[in-house]
Amino acid sequence: MDAMARTYAHRGEAPASDPIRLLGIRDTPLSVDEVFATVGEDSAGGIALFVGTVRDHDGGSGVDALGYSAHPTAEAELRRVAEKVAADFPVRAMAAVHRVGDLSVGDLAVVVAVACPHRAEAFAACRRLIDDLKSEVPIWKHQQFSDGTEEWVGA
Repeated sequence: MDAMARTYAHRGEAPASDPIRLLGIRDTPLSVDEVFATVGEDSAGGIALFVGTVRDHDGGSGVDALGYSAHPTAEAELRRVAEKVAADFPVRAMAAVHRVGDLSVGDLAVVVAVACPHRAEAFAACRRLIDDLKSEVPIWKHQQFSDGTEEWVGA
């Protein structure tokens, strides 16, 4: 029995089909509507959604430009992270997409959503998904600041 089935069996629930509905690393604009629609699930009482956007500052400096790069294994690592979250929470549906390439202030950089039977579980699972994505998936941010300096984050 796999980890997801064990988790559901422990809670006295039947294992669902794969709750991971959408994962991706994309060089095209992201859509909150697409992610939200993907996790719609009749058995879920709560959907938690997180949207990360490009801000105009970081660490007290103005940001003029920002780009994301990903290692070729990033999508496989994203799946591994998502599977861990699905194994630890009663996830009914899950989606996560991250943007790569050059982005502008206000652009969507990452969108994740998790549907669970109850809101507390949905919030906790969504928080874990975005936190683990940011710390474990090999995606790097290159920021160019208004003062001419630049910085790589996550590299």
